[in-house]
Amino acid sequence: MPIPKLSETTIKLHTSAQSLKRGEAYYLAGNVISAVRRGNMVQAVVQGSEVEPYRVTLPFDDAGLGSTLFCTCAYDNDGWCKHIVATLLLCLGQPEIIEQGPTLEQLLDRLNDVQTQQLIQHLVKKEPSLIDAIERYINLSAIPAPSNQPTKAPRHTSIDPAPFRHQVRRILREAVRYLEDGWEEDPITEELLDVIQQAQEFSEQGDGNNALVILEAITTACVEDWDDVEEFGADNSEIANALNEAWTEAILTAQLTAEEDIDLQVMLEAWQDEWDCDFSMSLEALRRGWDDPLLQQVLEGNITGQGVWAGDAPDCAHDLTLIRLQILDRQERDQEYLYLAQAEGCTQQYLTMLTRLGRVEEAVEAAATQMQSAEDAFALVQTLKQKGALEQALKICQAGLNLSGHCHYQLATLMSELAVELGEDELALNARIQIFKIKPSFSDYSLVKELARDSWSTLKADLLATLKSNESWNFPDAKVDIFLDEGMIEDAIALADGLSYYDSALIHRVMGAAISHSPDWVIANACRRAASIMDQGKSSEYNLAIKWLEKARAAYLHTGQNLQWSAYRSQLMQVHSRKRKLMEMLKSPHLD
Repeated sequence: MPIPKLSETTIKLHTSAQSLKRGEAYYLAGNVISAVRRGNMVQAVVQGSEVEPYRVTLPFDDAGLGSTLFCTCAYDNDGWCKHIVATLLLCLGQPEIIEQGPTLEQLLDRLNDVQTQQLIQHLVKKEPSLIDAIERYINLSAIPAPSNQPTKAPRHTSIDPAPFRHQVRRILREAVRYLEDGWEEDPITEELLDVIQQAQEFSEQGDGNNALVILEAITTACVEDWDDVEEFGADNSEIANALNEAWTEAILTAQLTAEEDIDLQVMLEAWQDEWDCDFSMSLEALRRGWDDPLLQQVLEGNITGQGVWAGDAPDCAHDLTLIRLQILDRQERDQEYLYLAQAEGCTQQYLTMLTRLGRVEEAVEAAATQMQSAEDAFALVQTLKQKGALEQALKICQAGLNLSGHCHYQLATLMSELAVELGEDELALNARIQIFKIKPSFSDYSLVKELARDSWSTLKADLLATLKSNESWNFPDAKVDIFLDEGMIEDAIALADGLSYYDSALIHRVMGAAISHSPDWVIANACRRAASIMDQGKSSEYNLAIKWLEKARAAYLHTGQNLQWSAYRSQLMQVHSRKRKLMEMLKSPHLD
């Protein structure tokens, strides 16, 4: 098997019932055109509903699949798409047909320097936007990273700020054109955030000085040219927040003289006033730096109840601490990281760092008294899994599900996976029940049935009661899937009656199942929905009306009412005789 620890259970746990069903159909139909393994990655080409096939990428390591499975389709619902499912099923069922291909490193090793340049030039010619990524990479690679331990030295930079300033101004100029043309989508924020990310990449490499140069160029251009887009209602809050964070990280990473500190403070305060934004965290970082006496005491392990603040902590205190922790982590100052996280109540960061350092039992013991939310538990469980401490991770899952938070579904899913892997069937069942009650789905319903065995009849009644107690507009897919699977046609009909035009696919499914059970309901419901479209003359939706009429026809014929159907169809053709497009559709052989 090309991917370690891959199983049907893994696929079911990460896929909606609909995607699983369609992915299986794609796999069985041979829609996976090709699959190649390149080192720790499987790449596949999958024929979908469009002319151009989709491309799937599955990274993995010895522990199993990675967290960033990718497909070029537009699917953005829960779980993996059908193209990923089809590829994974191929990996499970027919691993022998997966070709072995060279990795990118092996391919590049075949080229000399001239050929490598020619390759890059060819790729940029086909995709001109690659030049920006190449420039960013070269800027990052050409500058030596400073040592971990900061030393006072004159500020040195080697980056040219002009391209960044020009890039921001180009984005704002183009945005004006889009907004003048009446665009409703935001043409600014995403592109500017990408530019800010370029500065953050320098900070992440330990080069805060060059990051500051880039941020000064970005901020100056934004402040000076923002009036052009503000008259169209452009909002700067998300961009200003991102800049505030980026400035804070760069300031705490850079080597600055006292004069440079003052210059930056003056600039940030001026921009804050002129652009009506909040750079308070950046200014706090500039004022306190790393030399603040209270901060130094904490980093040395002298932890008191007041943390690093002499009085009331500012609103930005928590975010500022998180940025400090990121920097300490990059610089491998692990003990100082733990001291600061503990002093500032960053439980999640404290517990996960203990685990990363191999101090697993210490982390689990601390979690028993310090863990405050399901999010704390979820982060700790993920880190414990990476360390191979599965039993401890399962224990934390159980504790975390009793805490407040907004990730109980994800935590229960992890608990189920761990319990299955450790052979803890009862815990796996309990986790699946919790998952279903939080977010019902047919796949989870089926997994509970599979795990429950002899206790299924009792659990079934409980799960169905949970499903029915949800408001009708919640989880309609799961309800239809389960009601139809259990033969509960009346419940499915009651649900369909309350569904809107947007759930037409579900209503069609219910009608298909109800034709033999309640044909009169199908006739009445389908005819009503078709009439609503036809009577309003919605020519762009006539095809939808015909689909409703096809359902009505099937119900008429099932009950032997062929003559009644013909009479109804003739009546429609008489009433809508002036609607040429509709008349052509009503004469279709599908409605005979």
